[in-house]
Formats: sequence, C-alpha cells, structure tokens
Amino acid sequence: MSLIHALVARGQTILAEHQQAGKRDFSQATQTILSKIPPNDSKLTYVWEQYLFHYVSEGGFIYLVMADDSAGRRMPFAFLSELQRKACDFNSAPSSSSREDLPAYGLQGSFGPVISSLMHTYNTAPPTDELARAQSELNQVKDIMVQNVEQILSRGERIELLVDKTDAMAGQATAFRRGARSVRRQMWWKNKKVLGLSIVVALLLIWMLAAEFCGAALNKCGSS
Repeated sequence: MSLIHALVARGQTILAEHQQAGKRDFSQATQTILSKIPPNDSKLTYVWEQYLFHYVSEGGFIYLVMADDSAGRRMPFAFLSELQRKACDFNSAPSSSSREDLPAYGLQGSFGPVISSLMHTYNTAPPTDELARAQSELNQVKDIMVQNVEQILSRGERIELLVDKTDAMAGQATAFRRGARSVRRQMWWKNKKVLGLSIVVALLLIWMLAAEFCGAALNKCGSS
C-alpha cells in the first residue's frame, strides 16, 4: 500500500502538495479531478487507471490524496483526516497568514514538508488509532446505506402489496360489472317473457268472451 501524491487546495488552486520521488507526473490528472469536485462539502473517491483519488472537501478547501488501488479506502481517508487537522492547526497559528489570501503554491514552502512527513508516516507505519477511527466512520456510512436500502426495500414490499390489493379490487370490480350485465340481460328476457305471456292471456280472454256470444268459431255473430 502506498500514498503517491497529496495536496491541499482552495477550489482548483493548489496551495501545497507533495509527490513521491520517481513517480510519473500526475499534475494533469490532479487538475482534472479538482475541476470535477463540487463546491459543497463532500467525500468521494475517483478512479483513474489503476489509481484512486480520495478527497475531502470542506469549507471551500480540498484535501486530496492519490493512492494505489491496493491501499483501499480506510488508510487514505485516515491520512486525509489527519492532513485536514494539521492544515487547520497550521492556519490557526499566529504567524500564519489566512489561506483565503494565498496564491497558488502559497503554502508550498511551509506546509509542503508537513505533507511529505505525513505521507511517509502513513506509508511506513500508519497510526492504528487513526485507522480504527476511519474504519468506524466508514462502518457508520455503510450502516446508514444498509439502513436506507432496507427502508427502500420495505417501501417496495408495501408498494407491491398495494399493487396486489389494487389488482384484486380491479378484478372484483370487473367481475361485478360482468355479473351486473348478466343480471340485466336476465331481467330483460324475464320482462319480455312476462309481457308475451300477458299478451297471450289477454288474447285468450278476449277470445273466450267473444266465443261466449259468437260461438267458438266466431261465426254466429256474422250470420245474425
């Protein structure tokens, strides 16, 4: 595991940096990464080739370290946390000028050696307590992410249940409509049958009355 390149920047303006000797020039990649970092406070890792750029952005200042992918995330973020504390302590010293007014590489002479020393420490014997604290922070983030995923899954299950109930209600409504149409058809035919039967009975009554006076063949009324 090794940290290769680390820096402190204000926006895209590098105030101080250090890179391991004998490594290729990563300045263009570093500037590209800095240009992609949003202005709000954030922590993130960018992947470039086989390298990882880890950064912490807070209060308009960016603390960035480039590392081999074998370094993982715990050790680089522990380094960045320590680098941020040292930078804040350095800035609060009575003899130091505000970082807000510094030009590019304005802290290189004074803070560059601090970055170099800190990189050497973390590349050779990283502090155990810092790694444990970084692991705890990463675990907290992981737990929050897992919790959020579980909540999403729970909402998804409730949505699926609601969809199932909605589908069941829709099926019941469709069956009710079909049943209602069937009942209406049955009632229509029943009414027609009753009407037809009534007409037949009425005709039969008329024929019986006429037959009483005119005979069954209805011929007596005509002959008279």
